[in-house]
Amino acid sequence: REREREREREKAMVVRVCTQKPLTNAASARKPRTLAAAANRKGCKAPRASGRSTTCSSSLKRRGESGDAKKISSSYSSTWRSHRSRASENVRAKAAAEAVADGEPELTPVKLVPFVFSVSIGLIINFLIPRPDGITKQAWQLLSIFVTTVAGLVVGPLPVGAWAFAGVTTAIATKTLTFAAAFSAFSLDVIWLVVNAFFLAKGFVKSGLGDRVATYFVKMFGSSSLGLSYGLTVSEGILSPSMPSSTARCGGIYLPIIVSLAKQAGSLPGKTANKLGSFLAQAQLQTTAHLSNISLTGAAQNTLGLVLAANLGYAVSNPWITWFKAGIVPGLAGLALTPFIVYKLMPPEIKETPDAPKVAAKRIEEMGPLKKIEWMVAVTMILTMILWIVGDKIGIGGATAAMVGITMQMLGGVLTWSDLLGERGAWDTLIWFAVLVAMSAQLKEFGLISVLSAKVNGALTAMSLGWPSVFILLHVAYFLLHYLFASQTAQLAALGAAFMATMIGAGTPPILAALTIPFHTNLFGGMTHYASGQSAVFFGSGYYDMPTTFKVGGIVGVANLLIWGIVGGFWWKIIGLY
Repeated sequence: REREREREREKAMVVRVCTQKPLTNAASARKPRTLAAAANRKGCKAPRASGRSTTCSSSLKRRGESGDAKKISSSYSSTWRSHRSRASENVRAKAAAEAVADGEPELTPVKLVPFVFSVSIGLIINFLIPRPDGITKQAWQLLSIFVTTVAGLVVGPLPVGAWAFAGVTTAIATKTLTFAAAFSAFSLDVIWLVVNAFFLAKGFVKSGLGDRVATYFVKMFGSSSLGLSYGLTVSEGILSPSMPSSTARCGGIYLPIIVSLAKQAGSLPGKTANKLGSFLAQAQLQTTAHLSNISLTGAAQNTLGLVLAANLGYAVSNPWITWFKAGIVPGLAGLALTPFIVYKLMPPEIKETPDAPKVAAKRIEEMGPLKKIEWMVAVTMILTMILWIVGDKIGIGGATAAMVGITMQMLGGVLTWSDLLGERGAWDTLIWFAVLVAMSAQLKEFGLISVLSAKVNGALTAMSLGWPSVFILLHVAYFLLHYLFASQTAQLAALGAAFMATMIGAGTPPILAALTIPFHTNLFGGMTHYASGQSAVFFGSGYYDMPTTFKVGGIVGVANLLIWGIVGGFWWKIIGLY
C-alpha cells in the first residue's frame, strides 16, 4: 500500500509538469515549447488545446520504477525553474538584440531646406512686403499662408497631403480662418467628383474591362506612343460635347484607360513611370483644355462665361453655334500640336511598337467575350455617363452621379469598402485639393482678389493703351493670377466680369471679350496640380511629380496662349469677331 501511494504521488507530479498553463509574459513563447519538448523526451504527451490534462501513465508503466519517475519530475522541475529564473534576462537580451539588429524606428522629419524656403516666402510677404491699400491684415496673412502652402507643394518639405494639412492647421491656429471656413470646401461637388473618379477607376481596372479597352486602343493606334495619345484625344473629342464635366471625363474614363495601357507596357508610378504612363497622362490632361473649348458643353464653366457677359449687357446670340464657330479652328490646332509638345517635353522610353497592334489583336481573341464582372462595370459606367449628360436637367450633380455608379458596383460585388479605403491617392487628393480650394475661396471672400484685379485694371486704363494692347495684357494677367486659384470656375466667377468690362471699356469688341475669357479659363487647366479637377485627378495617379507638373504645365500653358492668340486671332478676324 505504501508503494502504491508513492507511485500515485509520482504520477501526479509528472502530470502537473506536463499540464502547466502557458505564461503571459514575453518568455511564454519559449517556455511551453521547452516543456513540451521535455515531456516528449520523457514519453509524455503535450497538453491538448482544449486545456484538458493528459496523463503520463504510459510512461510510468514503461519506466515502472520510482527512481525513474523522480528523475522525470526532477528534470521537469529543473527545466521550469531555469526558465523562470532566466525569463527577465532573456526578455532584456532579446530586446537588446532586436534594437541592435533592427535599430530604433526611423524618424522622417521635414526636409529642412525646402521647409525654410517655403516658410521664408510666406514670412517675407506677411512682414516685409507693404500691404496694399484696401486689403485687410487678415487677407494679407491668408495670402502669405496660401503662398507658403503652394511653394511647399512644389519643393516638397513634406508629402503633399501632409504639407496641405500643416498649412490649414497654421491658418486655423493663427485665427486667420475659422475651422468651418478652413474645411468648407470638403462639401463641394467638384471635390467629391475628383475623389469618386479614383473609385470608378478602381472598378474599371479591377474588373479587367480597363485592360480590354486598352487592348483595343493598342490594336487601333498602338504602333507608337504618340499614336496612342492621338487616339485617346480623338475618342475624348467624340465624348466631350455630351459630357460637360472635364473632371468626369478624365477621371472616370480616361485615367483608367491610361493606367491600363501603362501597366500593359510595364509602366507603373515610380521608377518605370517614364516608360509610357507619365507621357500619356500629361498629354491627355493638356489636350482636354482644347477639347473643352471646341463646344459650349465641353466644360461646365463655359456657360458661366456667357452668363457673365449677358449680365454686362452683351448677350451672345445663338450661343452654341457661335461658340463652336469661334473655337473649332484654334481648338483643332491645339489638339494637333499639344500631344507633340508634351512628347518633346516628356519623351516616353517606349516610342515605337510596330508589333503591338498584332499582339493586341491576338490578345483580344484570347480574352473571349465580356465576363460578368466586366458587364456589371460597363452597365454602371454607361448609367453614370447618362447621368453626367442629363444630370443638370434632372437635378443630379456630377459627384452624385458618380456615387450612384460606385454604390451599384459595391452592391454588385465589383468593389468592396476595403477597395475604397485602399485608394490612398483619392483620400490624399481630398485633403490637399479641398484645403487649397477653401483657401482660394476665402481670399476672394476677404476681397483680396477684387482689389488686385481693380488695381491691374486701373493701371491699364491709366496707360491709355489701345484695345489690342489692353486685351493682351489682361489675358497675361488672367493667366498669372490662376496660380492663386484652385478652380477654373472660381477664377471665372471672381474675375471674369471685371476683366470683360475692362476690355470692353478699352474698346475690345464685346463678343470677342465674352468668348475669349472663358476660352482662356479652360486653357490653363493643366498648369498646376490644383489648377482644375482633372489636373488633380491625373496628378493623384502618381505618374509624374510636382516639379514636372509645374514645368510642363507652365510651358504648355504659354504654348496654349500662343496657339489661341495667333491661330485664333487670324480665325476670329476672318469670321468677323473684330
